[in-house]
Amino acid sequence: MKKKLKQWRFTLILIFSVIAGALLGHKIGPQAKSLKPLGDVFLNLLFTAVVPLVFFSLSSAIASNSDLKRLGRMASLMLAVFIVTGIISSCIMIFAVKTFDPADGLDLDLTKQEANEPVSLPEKIVSTFSVKDFPNLISRHNILPLMIFSILIGLASQAAGEKGKPFRKFLVSGAEVMGQLIKLIMYYAPIGLGAYFAYLVGVFGPQLMSSYARVVALYYPVAALYFVIVFSIYAFAAAGRKGVRGFWTHIPPAALTALGTGSSLAALPANLESAKRIGVPEDVREIVLPIGATIHMDGSCLAAILKIAVLFSIFGKEFTGIETYASAIGISLLCGVVMSGIPGGGFLGEALIVSFYGFPLEALPIISMLGVLVDPIATMINSSGDTIAAMITTRLLGNNKIAYIP
Repeated sequence: MKKKLKQWRFTLILIFSVIAGALLGHKIGPQAKSLKPLGDVFLNLLFTAVVPLVFFSLSSAIASNSDLKRLGRMASLMLAVFIVTGIISSCIMIFAVKTFDPADGLDLDLTKQEANEPVSLPEKIVSTFSVKDFPNLISRHNILPLMIFSILIGLASQAAGEKGKPFRKFLVSGAEVMGQLIKLIMYYAPIGLGAYFAYLVGVFGPQLMSSYARVVALYYPVAALYFVIVFSIYAFAAAGRKGVRGFWTHIPPAALTALGTGSSLAALPANLESAKRIGVPEDVREIVLPIGATIHMDGSCLAAILKIAVLFSIFGKEFTGIETYASAIGISLLCGVVMSGIPGGGFLGEALIVSFYGFPLEALPIISMLGVLVDPIATMINSSGDTIAAMITTRLLGNNKIAYIP
């Protein structure tokens, strides 16, 4: 019993701080905005650590992996898992919006939105995967180029052979140091998360009960059921009952961090620790989780389908037919990629939805506000889904099983 309490102690502290923060935010209302700086400190600490964490985790995982055939197979399986789970989440939300019209009675002010300077597709591709100068890599806003650079560094250190051995040791040592740094930062999590939840409930709580109530009333239950039921099914498929037990025992700290900060990248450090305790092999978790934080977003797929359905309803278009569903699923997967795991990244996905379907610019504020309201639980699903993807990838690799740490 003492062992169980010790195991759950930090999780229970986080849950208590989240509940206390939410109750405080409800009581003091908009005044809770004054607590936001306490949450910002926690978020800033995580973001300053996440860039070196991603670099050392990815580069060391590849540098220390002598089996390139396994590495290639892992990458292909990982991408397949990302796509399949994204399609499943999208299909679930399509069924939900066809059953319960989220835009019925929605009364919103269509405020004009200034048009941004258009960016060509080739320019967008170049800026997504690369930067012009090395200092630009050291930014959470360019996390995908950083990941590509980290992978190339890992491969280059292997190609250097014996002469690259000291550098490979440095990468592995750096990954260990960053892991210890994250543990130190997480000691501040109860204060940071409590303050953030007070802010979220106090400032945005009233909007949940006004015009967007019907939309939120659909998304939150569907997302919660997906998180509990579908993730449990995935965990069982990955490692049976011990997979389910391991996932639900160790995922709460990472899930609550994602829920409170609204960022998959901010939750990445806690997610890596959760995956380690669940028993995901080191090379799998240090490759799948950082990449997943950028391009694997089941919660955002759920949200993208909801946003598309809302706009179809508001502007009098029929959201029906195989072609419409297929395009919506494709857009939802793309939205997950362009969001890049950072707060506010959802705006890019929303702009993609509006431009793809040819909606007027007035549509952008509608789904942008909707994005703000559903973002916390969407991010929690995005982040925890990366751990699930790592568990499934481990199972598909075959020769490494989940080694659950009770």
